[in-house]
Amino acid sequence: MNKVTLLSIILPVLNEEKNILEIYRELKEVLDTLEKTYEIIFVDDGSTDRSFEVIKVLAHDDPSVKVIALSKNFGQTAALVSGIDNARGEITILMDADLQNDPRDIPRLLQKIEEGYDVVSGWRKNRKYNLFTRTIPSFFANSLISLLSGVRLHDYGCTLKAYRSKIIKGLKLYGEMHRFIPIYASWVGAKIAEIVVNHRPRGYGKSKYSLWRVPKVLLDLATIKFIAHYRTKPIYIFGGSGIIFILLSIICVIILLYNKFVKGISMIQSPLLILSALLIIIGVQSILMGLIAEMQMRTYFESLGKPTYHIREKINI
Repeated sequence: MNKVTLLSIILPVLNEEKNILEIYRELKEVLDTLEKTYEIIFVDDGSTDRSFEVIKVLAHDDPSVKVIALSKNFGQTAALVSGIDNARGEITILMDADLQNDPRDIPRLLQKIEEGYDVVSGWRKNRKYNLFTRTIPSFFANSLISLLSGVRLHDYGCTLKAYRSKIIKGLKLYGEMHRFIPIYASWVGAKIAEIVVNHRPRGYGKSKYSLWRVPKVLLDLATIKFIAHYRTKPIYIFGGSGIIFILLSIICVIILLYNKFVKGISMIQSPLLILSALLIIIGVQSILMGLIAEMQMRTYFESLGKPTYHIREKINI
């Protein structure tokens, strides 16, 4: 990389009016020392406070500040995707606007990119969170994600990450899947690194996190695992499950026949008769679901090119 490299810093914003000016000041202080051109993209995700007015004033005074205002609250993933879609930089850096991510870590992220990595993920090793409601659940969630995905990261939930933009342009992300972008990148052979970053306590505002996000993340992980291995052949998982159920049904029938002709026990007296019928029905339905999935897999969003967000207004873009 050289001095003319364009950096795109993307910050989703939801009711962060008291934090915006400070994060902007810290970003400018760091970015102006890098001797690289840059753009700071604030994505207002349907804020109900004065967040949009604050960043609108910043954009009026500073052409490097870009603003995307979504028409309503679409969620962090959609906000980040809208920023990625409208970013122009060769390197894209994602971070939160709540001051918990430290802009002073940006040069270290870029240094790893310069070493040849395509994705550099932040690791909040010393988290300023409650041990039992945030830190411990996050540890188990990150361990499970690493185990199932094969991408070894300590902190998938850390928004602060740097990417070569060509790796993430055009990604289709839904739900809470922004945290799984490194997994998507690994599918195209991206070289991934992780560095310890500073994590600061929230100064103002209220955290958007709740324990209800954990089951959502786990369901999204199941989706990622499914897409990673069966995105082109969903019949393999549905059909495979169906075959297992049918085999179990056959085993039940064999036991019924054995009991009937060897032990003289009537089939009607055994619950296995009903169980075998249910297993056959479930098996056939699973195979049929696999055939349907073969035809409809992700066609709604990708074939139609329908985005997961709607932009109300753009400034300086």
